[in-house]
Amino acid sequence: MNNFVNFLEAKILPVANKMGQQRHMTAIRKGIIATLPLTIVGSFFTILSNMPIPAVANFLAPYQAILDIPFRFTVGILSLYATFGIASALAESYKMDTLSSGILAVLAFLVATVQPVKVNADVKNVITAGRYINIANLSASSLFAAIATALISVEIYHFLEKKNITIKMPQGVPPEVSNSFVALFPAAVILILFWVVRDIFNFNIATFISNILMPLKGFLVGNSLAGGLTTVFFICGFWTLGIHGAAIMDPIVRPFWEMSIATNMNQFHAGVAATHLSTIFTEQFLQWFVWIGGAGGTLALVVLFMFSKSKYLKDLGKLSILPGLFNINEPIIFGAPIVLNPILGIPFILAPLVTTTISYFATTSHLVPMMMVRLPFTIPAPIAAIMSTNWSWNALILSVVNFIIYIIIYYPFFKVFEKQQLEKENDALQS
Repeated sequence: MNNFVNFLEAKILPVANKMGQQRHMTAIRKGIIATLPLTIVGSFFTILSNMPIPAVANFLAPYQAILDIPFRFTVGILSLYATFGIASALAESYKMDTLSSGILAVLAFLVATVQPVKVNADVKNVITAGRYINIANLSASSLFAAIATALISVEIYHFLEKKNITIKMPQGVPPEVSNSFVALFPAAVILILFWVVRDIFNFNIATFISNILMPLKGFLVGNSLAGGLTTVFFICGFWTLGIHGAAIMDPIVRPFWEMSIATNMNQFHAGVAATHLSTIFTEQFLQWFVWIGGAGGTLALVVLFMFSKSKYLKDLGKLSILPGLFNINEPIIFGAPIVLNPILGIPFILAPLVTTTISYFATTSHLVPMMMVRLPFTIPAPIAAIMSTNWSWNALILSVVNFIIYIIIYYPFFKVFEKQQLEKENDALQS
């Protein structure tokens, strides 16, 4: 175990740190995370549209079209919001005007991915003659195009600004006016570039990037057990080294997570049964079946600490129980500590691999549905599990079963660690 930890510290940790701090990776992470409030709010409208209580469902039936609108303008155009967020975050790192950068990135994204459709006749009394865009092109399916256009447009803007290929206004002009003129030439370059690429050369950046990256998505965030276990292993492994595992993995898996849950939500909204959605290993699958109490399933360890014979562990358990119930586990990770602690590090990695495997087979056998909404991560796991799977009681049972499994796996390691702690406390009393 020590040799493995040393290997991770020497070989993997420097690379992971460098990746996590890289300017573009950080911008992607910040920009996509900024969209979380929208997807969470959109998820609540999905739940509202699919209430399991017949009386409530019948009452809401006449309003389904209206209830669909908040979902379409949150999750339905997620990539549009992500484009602005990523570009703004990258521009901020360059100390550029974030507002202009975000707007130009949205321009690039729309030109690169959306083709206006000309309609000459009325369609079911909805569309009259004119040009319209299909908002499906703005959904999470275009998230990689959003990332690419955001990064490219900001880099073009930054290059032109650095080379002084911009329009400079005299001193005394208000900053917002000055910034607008500075962005004029970059706006023209970005517009013409993406217009030529998309409409003259007929090159679809969204399709191109998706074709390249979809195999990776299918492995890490799809329906592959090996891929799901790989994601869980690295997140937990980084935590044992004192690094926020999800933050390190975010630049790689976050875009896939966002696409997957949005796709599941869209399919469910379209009438697909929750047991037959596209993706098993969404972030929500990990949150409600695997990260019970936080990464590593540490709520079980918190409960064991609460009944420990060691005063320190018992006090730490009492201190950590409330945050743990709401899936915040930094107190136990750094307080026990689990970080660089082989005794607790082993079950911290092993137990989630076991519960991931069990949850995977429970899902593939249709005992529990797939995740069809996003909820705030602070909701206790059993409650969120039932709400995220279209009110499946089996999902709640699975969450509870996994918690019991965590107790069983953590217990022998806890006893060894407790023994060590008791010896330290006894030595302190005698000295």
